[in-house]
Amino acid sequence: MPFGLYRWADPERLDLDDRVRASAPGQFVHLTSGYTHYELGAPPNGRVVVFVAGFSEPYYIWDPTFDGLTNAGFRVLRYDYYGRGYSDRPDVPYDEDFYVRQLQELLDAVHISTPVDLAGLSMGAAVVTSFADRYPHRVRPVIYFDPSFRSRWPTSWLQERPALWEFVTVFTDERLWADSQLYDFQHPERFQEWPDRYRVQMQYRGFRRARLSEIVSNAAADQAEQLKRVAEHPRRVLLIWGKQDRSVPFEESEKLLQIMPKATLVPVEDAGHLPQLEEPAIVNAALVAFLRK
Repeated sequence: MPFGLYRWADPERLDLDDRVRASAPGQFVHLTSGYTHYELGAPPNGRVVVFVAGFSEPYYIWDPTFDGLTNAGFRVLRYDYYGRGYSDRPDVPYDEDFYVRQLQELLDAVHISTPVDLAGLSMGAAVVTSFADRYPHRVRPVIYFDPSFRSRWPTSWLQERPALWEFVTVFTDERLWADSQLYDFQHPERFQEWPDRYRVQMQYRGFRRARLSEIVSNAAADQAEQLKRVAEHPRRVLLIWGKQDRSVPFEESEKLLQIMPKATLVPVEDAGHLPQLEEPAIVNAALVAFLRK
């Protein structure tokens, strides 16, 4: 009976296969750990800007930013992390090395060998920082959107027992994941379709396991030294931050500016954790001005 209830409640009922990939938007490339879903837009000779998403959102999180910069003549790359969106969900540790390797292999696979402008949203800032620290010659300016960096945190007794965690989560937390995405907005009433967009990725097997691995695999990570090294590099840094962010409060920008005193801060009024979606005109104008400087 418990297993039957689990099967009934489990939203993961589909496999990511060739049929799904054939009907999905964007493009796919097979890397070491499986297929990565990505989109590469604008002229082939344009300046390359790479957008790295947050904790669990697919690349659609960058829709207005992608459109704004491609229309301005930039060559823009965005992609889904493994375990999210339409990218494969390998059963491996989702540690920071894993994310860095995916980005490095993706750039090589799409033949981008020149330095790129690298932008990260929320947890994407952690990936951007690790990548810039490891491959400083491949990164021009760094752009942080409401950034969140790795620091040590304790895992729970339940998280350390994956099979039990998965069983319990199907009936508890997972049922709230999609609707909780609205918390990132200052004006959630403007994004009524947001939870349904998130639920699409939840139906493919491995999504839940990948979320747990992300938490457990990085519990001991601390990026303080990485962040200092990236701050010491002469490249320019731009910070874009929603003034009403409840996930990573705007006040955190003061601490980051102490580490990166030469960074340029763009506060975005009337925006929460996703200013590129709530105030796209302001964010796109700031991005284009910064990149063209």
